[in-house]
Amino acid sequence: MKRKFSDRANWRRILKKSYACIPFDEPQFRGFVTLYRIHELRDPLWKEYNGRRMCLADKGYLWMQHFPRGEHFVVTTMFDDRGEVVQWYIDICKTQGLTDQQVPWFDDLYLDIVVLPTGETLLLDEDELEEALDEGHITPRDSAMAQKTAERLLALIRQKKFPYFDLSLRHRKALLQQLGWAAGTN
Repeated sequence: MKRKFSDRANWRRILKKSYACIPFDEPQFRGFVTLYRIHELRDPLWKEYNGRRMCLADKGYLWMQHFPRGEHFVVTTMFDDRGEVVQWYIDICKTQGLTDQQVPWFDDLYLDIVVLPTGETLLLDEDELEEALDEGHITPRDSAMAQKTAERLLALIRQKKFPYFDLSLRHRKALLQQLGWAAGTN
């Protein structure tokens, strides 16, 4: 199981970034929201889904992560340099926490959900979850919890009741204003 940190301190691709972490305690969302704006990088990050090649990280891109308190998932919304959503990436995790420096982290349970702005939804890395179980990196209980969490989230997405699509847009606008980060600048 890999621990992932929201500040991506070891992401060698990135040469210059801005990072912020904001605690939230409102009826719609309790937890932490982080913003990670890319100013300079070695080379863009590209990913292919079903034959479509997409840029996920480039100059001016903003990654926002929602760390909902008490949940077994983290939602990353990737915005391009025009402020358009590239994708929502949902990591299923065992636990979440905070470093002494107040940087949110999560222990990744391999299983991921990608939702594209078109509404296309993909469940990824089921093979990695199975392999981690077979190799003893996770317990049968961890695997079952990951699968149950993914099923619950996929059902919410299908029913159009997954709140993070709207929350990400609203929080992006409010936080960029609160932090004084111009919405479309690098």
